[in-house]
Amino acid sequence: MEMKGTGISRGHLQRQLKTFTLSECFPLNHTEALAPLTPLHFGGLGTVRVECRDSGSGAPCSSVMASAGASHNTAASRRQLQGRSSRQDKYSVLLPTYNERENLPLIVWLLVKSFSDSAISYEIIIIDDGSPDGTREVAEQLEKIYGSDRILLRPREKKLGLGTAYIHGIKHATGNYVIIMDADLSHHPKFIPEFIRKQKEGNFDIVSGTRYKGSGGVYGWDLKRKIISRGANFITQILLRPGASDLTGSFRLYRKEVLQKLIEKCVSKGYVFQMEMIVRARQLNYTVGEVPISFVDRVYGESKLGGNEIVSFLKGLLTLFATT
Repeated sequence: MEMKGTGISRGHLQRQLKTFTLSECFPLNHTEALAPLTPLHFGGLGTVRVECRDSGSGAPCSSVMASAGASHNTAASRRQLQGRSSRQDKYSVLLPTYNERENLPLIVWLLVKSFSDSAISYEIIIIDDGSPDGTREVAEQLEKIYGSDRILLRPREKKLGLGTAYIHGIKHATGNYVIIMDADLSHHPKFIPEFIRKQKEGNFDIVSGTRYKGSGGVYGWDLKRKIISRGANFITQILLRPGASDLTGSFRLYRKEVLQKLIEKCVSKGYVFQMEMIVRARQLNYTVGEVPISFVDRVYGESKLGGNEIVSFLKGLLTLFATT
């Protein structure tokens, strides 16, 4: 089946995820991150071949073979996860999107594969905020390919913010657990079974992916972006003492009723929203577990972090400090 107007079919998605041309997927400043990125980010897909080609001549300059066969998401761990999970558990993934036309088919394919391989009941709710690049049309075709019971498109007419996107999405969620993550391939779905396992082991209300603990890390960012992220997290830890190592991350698993309660309490918008969620969780005595993740900078499109977002973050941080 082909996605109208996109030239994307289910088979094409699989082929595209198996073989990448480096010049198509990563800007030049990302090549230094290739070695750690390949096994971490594309683990679970078998053997991934990344071909580096000169952007001018197209001639191959090197190739990297990364075998994901040794991935810790083995069949044994999947059986263990299935044994611990209740048959009634269902996981609703909320995917807010804005101009994610190229990334959306890939992240959906990875999500479906991860859930299917682990025999986890799921649904993927796409909340598109009026993307001008045709993201909604791509989502409509994905809904046809995978079925409306698995892919639910719940669009909005314009960009209204991350917090309201979650409010909108959770209204349509039928799972008893909700997973929030970015649609830009920064968060790999292979970590989701680990989130679920962690939640079952500790009976946590929230499980948060962390870049700053254990084997967690960031790949593909320049020095400026790393300093901003580390600095924001450090200042937040000093002022708010939240009891979690990564406050600004947005890859998390929540009990549905916990997420609903936190959303009701939170007043922040933008990037501060994720931080406030953890701070409010501490106030309400919710338990938080953490799973180290590898965060990889987006493959397609541009980052939505700008000067306005940084200023808003600082204002929100001071507001939380004064009110919590």
